[in-house]
Amino acid sequence: MTITAAADGSALGNPGPAGWAWYVNDDCWRAGGWPHGTNNQGELMAVLDLLRATAHLPGEDLRILCDSQYVINSITKWMPGWKRKGWRKADGKPVLNVELLKELDRELAGRTYTFEWVKGHAGHDLNEAADERARAAATAYQQGVAARSGPGFPGGQHPGTSGRAAAPQPASGAGLPPATLDIPPAAPARPAAAPGDVQAVRGADASGRPRATPAPVPAFEELDLFSELDNEALEVAEATQQAGSVPPEALVEELERELLGALVRGDIGRTAVLLHPDFMEIGSSGRVWTRDAMMMALEEDPGERTDIEILGAERIGTSAVLLTYRSFARSGTTLRSSLWVLDGDRWRLRFHQGTPEA
Repeated sequence: MTITAAADGSALGNPGPAGWAWYVNDDCWRAGGWPHGTNNQGELMAVLDLLRATAHLPGEDLRILCDSQYVINSITKWMPGWKRKGWRKADGKPVLNVELLKELDRELAGRTYTFEWVKGHAGHDLNEAADERARAAATAYQQGVAARSGPGFPGGQHPGTSGRAAAPQPASGAGLPPATLDIPPAAPARPAAAPGDVQAVRGADASGRPRATPAPVPAFEELDLFSELDNEALEVAEATQQAGSVPPEALVEELERELLGALVRGDIGRTAVLLHPDFMEIGSSGRVWTRDAMMMALEEDPGERTDIEILGAERIGTSAVLLTYRSFARSGTTLRSSLWVLDGDRWRLRFHQGTPEA
């Protein structure tokens, strides 16, 4: 039997009150969260708790549906190299969310699993159900009210919860490392797999022959652009863009999110890549910006952190995508539209307009 479950995370403010959830059906799901965390941490914790909840079924294949390419790549591509380098990235910097990743590495041992990328907020039933529960958990932590943890997996071990969200931590807790998060204890250790136990070999069928594991569908992760910008993830995003294997709507959405990150906005080399040579913006103040003026202004002052809510992404012909969204900042809420065009083999922002929301 194959267990199919969606896993998702949510962070209000990213970082901010955070939630996670996995979902099989209405009678088999679980959710939780923290007063302060990131979206990536929620995504990782959802997968970790799913593995623990199904630890009593080590012989069952596990099919994990995930809209986070960060999670998929971390587990299926980057983790072996990180471990060899002492949990450090190629640039020598410590791996982000290392405590969660180490726990995942332990829980994955002996399990047969595959990851499948699904587009988030696109009507996929399991993904939508997991997203709804993760967001509800984050909201509960934000409001300090009771949070539904769910029935869990039948026969599985689930750490007890009080059902009430802790009061949100002060902003001074924003810099706490992932190790300080309230990570539930691991399920009891499973017996080591016996030699030749093909069920414990990832990608082996009942006869012991290697079974091809589908490669993760290349896509973009909604990166924690404001506190945990991961250079490796950006490099993968760049390579994926050139490969042309991602739906244009999903691609430009992630490029837009990247462009809203303070570290990227302050990097004139990166903004030069993202902005079309003929770029023009009509700002929310009514000012008209050219590409050169915008790049110089952003390098001097990248601006405040901006969170967004996607309203729509519409393909126009084969070489343009119109993205509309609502942005949230201390200065207020703004309705925005961005026109991305295909320039050679690269998507670049051609026009942007912002209008303060009444």
